[in-house]
Amino acid sequence: MTDSKNVLGSDLKLCCNSPMTGFYRDGLCHTGGQDFGLHVICAQMTEEFLEFTQQRGNDLSTPIPGFNFPGLKPGDRWCLCASRWQEALEAGVAPPVILEATHARTLEVVSLGELKKYALEVS
Repeated sequence: MTDSKNVLGSDLKLCCNSPMTGFYRDGLCHTGGQDFGLHVICAQMTEEFLEFTQQRGNDLSTPIPGFNFPGLKPGDRWCLCASRWQEALEAGVAPPVILEATHARTLEVVSLGELKKYALEVS
């Protein structure tokens, strides 16, 4: 998985390890055959997005201790499903993205142009 590329064509960077994110819970938004949701967009949570996804049946705010999930709050980074980010975009509540930590397979669902409109500068 270390050879995964981001949407800019360079090596995929860490999204977040506190809370630990990624389909494989290793902090990276890479993907594989079991990741049917394509959890490949590294996004920084906003209150609007968290409310939106909760209304769609995916509550990312409530902790689930049994799964070692602390619950997310605005400002946390998380690997989102590309289709959910696209839905949020269409609803006007897409959270900002970290392009360097967003997997290249995102481009199967979302255009690079749209991602760049929501890109966060990373220092």
